[in-house]
Amino acid sequence: MKKIKIYSCIILVCFVLIACNENGITKSPDTGFIAGPDTLIMHSVSVGNDSTILYLPDDLDATLWAESPMLYNPTNMDVDYKGRIWVTEAVNYRSFNNKAEHRLNHPQGDRVMILEDTNDDGIADTSIVFVQDTDLVAPLGIAVIGDKVIVSCAPNLIVYTDTDGDDKADKKEVILTGFGGFDHDHSLHALVAGPDGNYYFNTGNAGPHLVTDKAGWHLRSGSLYTGGTPYNLKNEGNMKSDDGRVWVGGLALRMKKDGTGLKVMAHNFRNSYEYTVDSYGNMWQNDNDDQVMACRTSFLMEGANAGYFSKDGTRSWQADRRINQDMFSAHWHQDDPGVMPVSDNAGAGSPTGMAINESDALGKKYMGMVLSAEAGRNVIYAYWPSTDGAGYSMKRQNLISTLPRDNVNYQWNNDIENRKMWFRPSDICFGTDGALYIADWYDPIVGGHAMHDSVGYGRIFRIFPRGKKLMNPIIDIHSDEGIATAWCSPAINVRNWGFEKGSGNKTIISKLLNSIEPYKRARAIYSLILSEPNQYENFIHDKNENIRIAVLRAVRQTSIDGIPILELLASDPSLAVRREVAIACRDIGFEQSKNIIQKLINNYPASDKWFDAAFGIACDGKEVEVFNELLKDSIATPEWNGALLAQVFTLHPKECIQGIQKQLLRKNISTDVKRKMINAIAFINDTTAVNAMFSLVQSKDSTISDLAFYWLNFRKSNDWKNLYDWKKFNQNQLPASFNRMITLQEKLLSTASESEKIKIATRMAKDGEGGKLLLTLIALEQIKGKIKDTVSTILVNNPDIEVRSMASDLFWRKTNKKSFQYSIELITKMQPDINNGKQKFETNCTSCHRKDNIGKDIGPDLSAIKQKLDARSLVDAILNPSANIAFGFELSSLKTRDNKSYFGFIVSEGETVSIKDITGNIHPLNKEDILSKKSMPNSLMPTPQQIGLSDRDVADIVGYLESSH
Repeated sequence: MKKIKIYSCIILVCFVLIACNENGITKSPDTGFIAGPDTLIMHSVSVGNDSTILYLPDDLDATLWAESPMLYNPTNMDVDYKGRIWVTEAVNYRSFNNKAEHRLNHPQGDRVMILEDTNDDGIADTSIVFVQDTDLVAPLGIAVIGDKVIVSCAPNLIVYTDTDGDDKADKKEVILTGFGGFDHDHSLHALVAGPDGNYYFNTGNAGPHLVTDKAGWHLRSGSLYTGGTPYNLKNEGNMKSDDGRVWVGGLALRMKKDGTGLKVMAHNFRNSYEYTVDSYGNMWQNDNDDQVMACRTSFLMEGANAGYFSKDGTRSWQADRRINQDMFSAHWHQDDPGVMPVSDNAGAGSPTGMAINESDALGKKYMGMVLSAEAGRNVIYAYWPSTDGAGYSMKRQNLISTLPRDNVNYQWNNDIENRKMWFRPSDICFGTDGALYIADWYDPIVGGHAMHDSVGYGRIFRIFPRGKKLMNPIIDIHSDEGIATAWCSPAINVRNWGFEKGSGNKTIISKLLNSIEPYKRARAIYSLILSEPNQYENFIHDKNENIRIAVLRAVRQTSIDGIPILELLASDPSLAVRREVAIACRDIGFEQSKNIIQKLINNYPASDKWFDAAFGIACDGKEVEVFNELLKDSIATPEWNGALLAQVFTLHPKECIQGIQKQLLRKNISTDVKRKMINAIAFINDTTAVNAMFSLVQSKDSTISDLAFYWLNFRKSNDWKNLYDWKKFNQNQLPASFNRMITLQEKLLSTASESEKIKIATRMAKDGEGGKLLLTLIALEQIKGKIKDTVSTILVNNPDIEVRSMASDLFWRKTNKKSFQYSIELITKMQPDINNGKQKFETNCTSCHRKDNIGKDIGPDLSAIKQKLDARSLVDAILNPSANIAFGFELSSLKTRDNKSYFGFIVSEGETVSIKDITGNIHPLNKEDILSKKSMPNSLMPTPQQIGLSDRDVADIVGYLESSH
């Protein structure tokens, strides 16, 4: 009887207009977004048999819904129409790297589990295996859509079908294949169904991704990134797909439910673990960083370049980082033309699952909330997006965590138990009951292709309103009421079932269109326009800008002529609507889109990076026509305004160079404007740009001349490599002292006499540039024995501080202490001396690592490492640096045809290969000049034994890294 009552209430909500608002929560009539609370008042809840403490808002409660042995190592979840939770497991995760004795293993493959609460007490009581398959090796995504279960497990996107309803997979089809990243975190992730009935999913940057959809359309995408697993050995950027475009890095993708119509929605992520789509068709994503405190959560604009690699995928952000450019801007190429901006810089971490709450089951103030699971920081972030020009601002709040945070009225507790950091939320989803479910891959570490919990323990938490019981409705998909209930479900993929079954049902659609909730109206509008395109006229003037955006997105997927609609909305008062108009112009020829683009130019904002990126998408492939025909009158004006400067910077055709040079002659022009104009020239791949930059080097303005010289020196090894005779440039610019050291290095490698080698090496060791060259030769073991011993004592006193620091790390230090145990357990139990740890860190570690404002950016930034690793795992990382090498810091050695050797991190590949050496210098090399390339199995970081650190020193360094000092 209880279920029947709940069922009736759900139908009432879906079919009847209810005008009510919760105090303090406002719904904007113009945007459709709900403004979230400014602050959340928190409390703590003890959950489970081990009394895990969760900190969460005081009007929410939590239970341990399921735990091992009902499931192990959960990577992703979804919900079916019965309210059951489906889980992908990764028991066999990285078996090549996780060889712990007695480690849990599933020889028959990883599994998909179905968990259910059959007695409605809020705790799961049954767990069954839906499928176990040897093709499932650490699957990272699951979507349950009707009777189909879609599992993401690179290289395949697999559809399992239960044909007879016995909760067992009876049929298996690989709907897409060819994704890179087998047994890799940066690979194929979860799929969700959008309001348009299409499937949205994404993949990380462990390419190449060479995929053919069911209609024969070919996706070819890659980058320079390799490594992380033994299987990720070959990748490359600058590949063209069948749409003629170059897609790189991680990708956001869309396809029709039959596997046709594969489309790249955005690209150039690092590893967006999951993205979600709201009922307006807005996409929201998070993205991992390179351990430099630069994770992000953001609105995802269709067609966007998210900026992780260079535009063609051949260079890393490290290779492209400019002088004095801050780490975050460099990491995501935020200062490059056409790159999507970021809504929130979330700092260090390892973000995973995403979800959006379109239900009021938790309370009205939580409706519209975008959630990001942050496994590296032991927290679920909450955002309430609000329109900000052409983009969206996203204020971050901690919703749920196992650690108290000072921004939720708690202070850090230095005595906190390490195990409270083992909360690693791998995914989040909303059930059909409206409760929030959190999958926890319980482990002391995150990232680095490793796990330390050998038993594979996992659990699921359930979050619900305090003092209120939520129950799953009974959904009869054969009745209008059941279809409406499914379409109104808090569970995103259950809504798709309602969409499929309700398509063409005018009774249900009419009821949804009359709802006070814009999310439900938007779902109905999509269905109506996709079946009857001309119905758009009834909604194109809706006062809610997100409804107008949804109408435009729906029309674009029909055969109707969209030009009149775009011309109408090109003058829309909402910049967000005009952004969508710009995006829609990308695949329309210039003559057809000319009037639309002209209207966008007429209403161009003076400063809005989201709109700049959208304008770049609108003009993709027709930049010259737009510049020559639509901007020519403006370019002739003696002084460019902010909007015109943004347009020129975004388009940057070679035709703009003369105008930029004239503008740079103006007096009182700001430094920022000078930089933007010169940077625009730097992204023009034409001889005229090279010549213009050479002329700017002669400027009496040091800001102009210095920046022009920087770009010439940088571009000679990549985009401008074939546009000038750079040998002449090098001869004129290389310091004579450096040339002398190069000559000495050649003699050192060619002479046979040991005594002569010692003389040459000694001269080099006393010179700054010579010392850097020697360090590379020593690291590659091209200098050994007596020669190495001789120069080691000289290098530690080299005039260059970088050489001194690196030499102190590279050479074993003498110690009077006989031996140390280097026991993880022993060191972890020691009480650290924070001051000694700081001194040891600054002496031994800052030549590669940074903590706060101290140190170098060669290795991973350790400022927030305590939020990723507990004390034991951090000790293990220091004692065994080669066991878990961070992404992007895999070492390589290169040998060139002229017998030179280079040792470091590959930061760009293509016609030019650039390697960042152990002193932080980047060496660009012609690909054809490289004789061999070898991946190095060991970390650049020395062991404590090699540099004379004691057990106590390690404990003190760990204590310092975990402290707030």
